[in-house]
Amino acid sequence: MSTRSRPAFGNGVSTSLTGLALRAGSVVSTWPPRTAVITGASSGIGREAALLLAADRCRSLLVGRNGAALDEVAAATEGHRIAVDLSSPGSELMVSSRATELLGEVDLLVCSAGLGAAGPFEVMSPAAIAELVTVNVLSPMMLVRAMLPAMLDRGQGRILLVGSIAGALGVRGEVAYSATKAALLGFADALRSEVAGRGVTVTLCLPGVVDTPFFHRRGAPYVRRWPRPIPAGLVAQRMLAATGRGDAEIWVPRWLLGAVRVHGAIPSVYRRLAGVFG
Repeated sequence: MSTRSRPAFGNGVSTSLTGLALRAGSVVSTWPPRTAVITGASSGIGREAALLLAADRCRSLLVGRNGAALDEVAAATEGHRIAVDLSSPGSELMVSSRATELLGEVDLLVCSAGLGAAGPFEVMSPAAIAELVTVNVLSPMMLVRAMLPAMLDRGQGRILLVGSIAGALGVRGEVAYSATKAALLGFADALRSEVAGRGVTVTLCLPGVVDTPFFHRRGAPYVRRWPRPIPAGLVAQRMLAATGRGDAEIWVPRWLLGAVRVHGAIPSVYRRLAGVFG
């Protein structure tokens, strides 16, 4: 397993995954992964994860809806790509089959694709709510379902789910989005318990505000003065390091966990603070 440094990729991230795992604790034989499937790989956190994995010579299948953007990432990583809408029925089987064909055994599944929405819940259309649930909850669940049996049969595999702080605390103006990310948190918890001791780890990343095209695509810019958005490369770096350690959860930035603890221990105080900061 190589520990040589790798060139820097997006947002100034230049640390190898091997080095991250070594500093964090023990490194198992399957880390860095040899093969990975990454959804949402055309931009944002998924793109940065693909670049970091490629720096450690991981062969990847990049999944996304934007074929042109996927081509750019595939060229930068020398990876394979498949342009597909994971909200379409049966798409998870297509991705799983293609991964087996191109990569063989898959060491790591990164579910980074997601959809945002903002605005008063009472005016949100039923179609928009259904789309959020499909993209943010059903799609990752179905892809995990398609790829999990092979990992369990081998007794080896890692699943990384990209959630949001909104799933742990809830954000006004993002009611439906918060609900979908809360569902992903519950899914990760239950799945982790179910596969415990069977060689498969489940890591959930809960980032705060991230500097990605997410806000542009949802149709509402990020307008709060605090907290400031953090680089997608930093999130990718920390969530991959956490996955290498086999951590259950990773909060980026770490102070978010303090807010969650206040929410659990003194909910009245948290609600007052949330009224001020959102």
